[in-house]
Formats: sequence, C-alpha cells, structure tokens
Amino acid sequence: MPDPTPDPRLQALINQLQPGPVRTVEVIGFDGADVLVKLVDGEGENAEIGRVPRHEASMRRLEHPSELFKIGQEINAEEIGRWGEGQLHLSTRACEIPSLRSFLLTKERGQVVTGTVAEVRNFGAFVYLDGEPDGLCTGFIRVPDLTWSRIDYPSEAVKAGQRITAEVIVAETRSGQVTLSLKALQEDPLIRFADQAGRVVTGRITKIIPFGVFVQLAPEVEGLLHISELTDEPVETPAQLVREGELIAVKVAEVDLQRHRLRLCAADGAGS
Repeated sequence: MPDPTPDPRLQALINQLQPGPVRTVEVIGFDGADVLVKLVDGEGENAEIGRVPRHEASMRRLEHPSELFKIGQEINAEEIGRWGEGQLHLSTRACEIPSLRSFLLTKERGQVVTGTVAEVRNFGAFVYLDGEPDGLCTGFIRVPDLTWSRIDYPSEAVKAGQRITAEVIVAETRSGQVTLSLKALQEDPLIRFADQAGRVVTGRITKIIPFGVFVQLAPEVEGLLHISELTDEPVETPAQLVREGELIAVKVAEVDLQRHRLRLCAADGAGS
C-alpha cells in the first residue's frame, strides 16, 4: 500500500525553511535593532536596499547588531523573502559559520543520516550528526517524529548516547539545525488496519483519560474510544466503568492514515 499523502501544511512550512540564495551586501546603517544593507551587486545609487531583522543577525546573543557589524562592512547574507512594501529581508546568521552552512546544504529531505543522541528533553531529542562541524549539535527530533507508538516521555523512545538512523525532514541554514524523523524509516503500523473500518475487534485498555480510553488493537496501534461509547449514563470518569489492562470489544469506526488516527466506537454501535 502506498504511503499516505504528505500533509500539505507541513510541506508548505518546509518550503519556507529551504535555504535561499546568498547575496553579498554592505552594511549602511541601523534601523532600531535591524541592520540596513545595500546589495553590492546592485547598480550604483540604484542598488537595492535590504534589511536584516535583529533575530536574523547572528546565532550569538547580542544586545545590538552594531556589536557585530560596522557601517561599510561587506558580508554574506541569505535571502529569506520580501515583506512590507516588498523590501528584501535577509539573514546573516544563515551564513555566519561557513562550515556549518556547507554541511547543512548537503542534507536534503528524505536523505538517511546517522548520528548519536546527545540529549533528550521533554520536547524532543538533540542528535550529534555524523560529519557535522566539531563543537556543534545539528540534529533534532520532535516528539511526534520519534515513534509511531503513543509515548508520555521522549526518553521512552531514545536514550542519550544511543546510535540512531533517521530521515531528514528539513535542513535549516537560519537555525543551524537538521530536523529528523525516526519513524519515517518505519512502516506506519496503522496501514494494516486501513481496510478494517466496520470490523469488531478485541483490544486491551492501555490508558484512561477524562473523556475516554485508549485501546491497543496491535503492537503500536491504539485507538480512542470516547466515553459516550461506553455508557449513556452520566459518569465523572471512564474509570468508573473500565480498568486499565481490561480487554474490551470495539468497532473500528474510522482509519485516518494521514493523521495517523484510529477512531473506535462501541461494538454494538451505541453506549450501553
């Protein structure tokens, strides 16, 4: 079965983060905390004037960009778009470390890379990628990209020091980061349930939440059964009706591969 269609919203975001062309510019002044620049390859007085927003000036913490740039200085900057009245905006941080930029430009969406988990935080895992410049940590895996399984903490999926193989989602020159996915290299376990809508199956309750329960139907495959499917009577919590670990018969109501969701309903079609 073919993979589910990529989320167009995610693809649009990825497109925005793709590296832009590099221009040589001359610093001509400051507008508050923004850097005003003139394109060196412009035509004399008609050379286009651009802007480097403060947050795009450097990866270092600065009180003001004047700590880093002087009027008349020529620097390289990456085009990031046009805003306001069409003024060109650029990023000097994207060109700040040439070896980092060169490394990031070798990483393309879908490319398979290897590395070592550096640190695991509540919001994801940082990864030392093989071949990256010394002293940097360029890889990052968001929690939703760690595993197809439902987890409460990223440390359930990876550990510091673990060697991993992952797929590149996007390499961002402006953040100096390569966003990765572990689960992209694994088949979506929900695919084998794609034709199961309408069938009654038996699963084990793995977690009780205020508005329903999660039921595991197969390894790495769980669906949500809403509390309204358990009873027609008012109850404060599903725990009044079922227990974690209990087996329960449910009907597969919907299989959404794009959102990786399995919706369940009562086996008899109504709460009892």
